[in-house]
Amino acid sequence: MHIPSSTTDRIEVLTFEDACLHSERSEVYDRDKWLYIPDFYSEYRYVLGTRGSNPLICIGINPSTAQPENLDNTLKSVQRIALANGFDSFTMFNVYAQRATKPDDMEKQLNPHMHAENMKAFDFVLSQCDNPTVWAAWGSIIEKRKYLPECVKDMIAIGKAHNAKWVCAGKISVKGHPHHPLYLKKDEPVRAFDIESYIEMLTTFD
Repeated sequence: MHIPSSTTDRIEVLTFEDACLHSERSEVYDRDKWLYIPDFYSEYRYVLGTRGSNPLICIGINPSTAQPENLDNTLKSVQRIALANGFDSFTMFNVYAQRATKPDDMEKQLNPHMHAENMKAFDFVLSQCDNPTVWAAWGSIIEKRKYLPECVKDMIAIGKAHNAKWVCAGKISVKGHPHHPLYLKKDEPVRAFDIESYIEMLTTFD
């Protein structure tokens, strides 16, 4: 369980570039196997995944407690579904970088600095492969904070620049939200997700 100790504007949040430099020197985890930025447990996380040439890039709302060699149930499901769909690795990314096991504990106001650095991280993740596949997997949790749909809009714009293919897995909710990775079959197929129509729906949130 991770409960935020404070809002992220009260802590030092490394830029994505500085977090990458720190991770390049890491001896905490196997860098040949894992991508983990930053490479230490903190109140935020930009990227966690396994290394490969064809990753399935899964997008959740915000990180919980997962770390290399200590995946939570959500990331275990992500990894299984990635491998079952022919990907050689997975990358877990999040709409917002603040760690909070319960989304209700997320800060109520967006931290512009952390969001900007998180978008740099997303741009980096997409740049690591040609025609990246991005799995929208945030469920209805996106309704928890008003700033989250705006963050997704920024991600869609970055995705366009990298010719990203958006997919989903499992049943779409009545409100149109893509299914969360938990409670999916281990071999659940991914399929095309109309992110453009979804973003139009996002603008209806108050």
